[in-house]
Amino acid sequence: MTPCQLRNIARLLRAGGVIAYPTEAVFGLGCDPRNE
Repeated sequence: MTPCQLRNIARLLRAGGVIAYPTEAVFGLGCDPRNE
């Protein structure tokens, strides 16, 4: 993963977004649990 991609992910999470990421068997979902 490039630094640019990480910055984009961080920006998305700060804005309240949700990300999907692959694991060994399924996709996981990530978010900022402190964001209301």
